[in-house]
Amino acid sequence: MMRIKNVSFTLGMLTFLLLAGGCETNNESKETTENNNIIEENMEEAENNQESYLESENENTNNQINNNQDNNNEIVTNEMNNNETNEKDEIVESVSEASENLDELSVHFIDVGQADATLFNFTYEDEEYTVLFDTGNWNRNDVKTYIKSQDIHSIDVLIGSHPHADHIGQMDLIIHEFNIDEIWMSGDIASSQTFDRVLDAIESSDADYDEPRSGDEFQVGPLTIEFFNPESLTGDLHEGSLSAKFSYGEVSFLLTGDAESQTERAMINRGHDLQSDVLQLGHHGSDTSTTSEFLEAVSPEKAVISAGANNSYGHPHDSVVDRVVQADVTLYSTVDHGTIIMETKGKDINTLTSSEGTISPSSTSGQGSSDPTNSSSETSEESDDYSSNETTAPSHCININDASLEDLQEITHIGPARAEELIELRPFDSVEDLERVNGIAAGRLADIISEAKACVGGSNE
Repeated sequence: MMRIKNVSFTLGMLTFLLLAGGCETNNESKETTENNNIIEENMEEAENNQESYLESENENTNNQINNNQDNNNEIVTNEMNNNETNEKDEIVESVSEASENLDELSVHFIDVGQADATLFNFTYEDEEYTVLFDTGNWNRNDVKTYIKSQDIHSIDVLIGSHPHADHIGQMDLIIHEFNIDEIWMSGDIASSQTFDRVLDAIESSDADYDEPRSGDEFQVGPLTIEFFNPESLTGDLHEGSLSAKFSYGEVSFLLTGDAESQTERAMINRGHDLQSDVLQLGHHGSDTSTTSEFLEAVSPEKAVISAGANNSYGHPHDSVVDRVVQADVTLYSTVDHGTIIMETKGKDINTLTSSEGTISPSSTSGQGSSDPTNSSSETSEESDDYSSNETTAPSHCININDASLEDLQEITHIGPARAEELIELRPFDSVEDLERVNGIAAGRLADIISEAKACVGGSNE
């Protein structure tokens, strides 16, 4: 700084002398010019030196700031990593401690024929908790009877995976029979009488109502319920099927209703943690579900198929059974084992079955050998109750509520597309109710009735 001040003083004195001396000689002028040049060079050099000095000072200051910032960032990062590690350790310890202190959870895969019903029951801090996922078929009351046989009087959460009659079939009966805290459904709608009865029952109840979505998580005591599907509704009832993982301590169960391959793929793509100890195969073991990719993502130790013996759909399909067996997964089926109960305190799983049976591709396709009506004293009582509710059509007519896709096409005006739609719209209260099928109006319905092939529950009334 002193150097700059000195240069400024010399330039000022020279200017003063020139003005005071008047005209100069050429030599003096030349000398003055040379001196001026020297002064300008000195001033330029001083300015450059000042800029270099300032740049150097700024660089040193910035370096010091950056170094300090890097050090601070490193300290913060280390602290965050340490905190994250500590939090993870605490979570692991918390889960481990919780698993050691949990009472027993019983998961009942109830033998309800060609339908689904899964009961979760446990006690926590002297309070009993019950969650029911799906409610069996519309033409039986075995789910209601089974729950009563377990001395259960209230249900904390009642879940209908989707509004097909083999999944919400007895929901209205259960709502009327038991105290229900909450009811969860997909939000899809159906045109069946069963769905209408369920809606009426929900409206008349005091239960809270919710429609869970992918990413939602709920806590029922120590039971965590995490939903993977649907993200949104498309109008396809299978695509909208509620799919959830039930975690209890270190043990988890995955139920997907009738979710099919495209929905399984969507759940994988959304990045959900699908890994579960037990998987209930989607869509009753149909080959529309349980793809190799999905089975690998879930990586279960055990799997369960809920299907009915000699069902018209051929569930479970051989290809699915073979896929699961090849993956070294222990497989159970209500066709072969009756009601399946899995018990856990949050670590190991103990499995109880009503009947003994071995599942292989050659023994399936809906041709199970076990008789659910004599598998246990409990199910015997159920069969007495629902036998009057489940009717079988005589050989001279085609029961539109039970007939296979091929048999339905024997009815006039029923081709492959209408047969598929008819199956989706089941159940029907009467043959006249076939008007709900697209393309069947009064004229075609009259032909169907006059043909006398179609019937409901053994009658063509």
